[in-house]
Amino acid sequence: MKKLFICLLMLTACKEKSESVEKSNWDWIATEVTASAYNSVAWQTKSVNPNIAAWGDTLKPGMKCIAVSRDLLRQGLRYNTMVMIDTFPDTFYVKDKMNKRWKNRIDIYMGKDIKKAREWGKRKLDICYAVPIDTINPSK
Repeated sequence: MKKLFICLLMLTACKEKSESVEKSNWDWIATEVTASAYNSVAWQTKSVNPNIAAWGDTLKPGMKCIAVSRDLLRQGLRYNTMVMIDTFPDTFYVKDKMNKRWKNRIDIYMGKDIKKAREWGKRKLDICYAVPIDTINPSK
């Protein structure tokens, strides 16, 4: 019952968000994911430069961005997708991809603040993400 209530709240928030952000251009989709946090430090990535995300963006502390598991990419959480996370007031953007081993997960970027990321830990939460509406063929 609690999950149903939370989902209804998120869908209401998604609807309100879609009305305020380019009213007719986005559908907001709610889903539950496992969220953790990450930092741009060498030992958390295989990259030569830990500030460079999967699509080539340079990550800087303070940016509101997330990494997503590859299964979520197939569900519409692609590069630069707008995402609302139920415990944050800000809109985040998909800027990075996670390792193939992860499923139904997001990583919230927390700059170089390792302590903050560890305190965040890992938790299940609801997110809403924006998918562009096909304005040429609205039946899709």
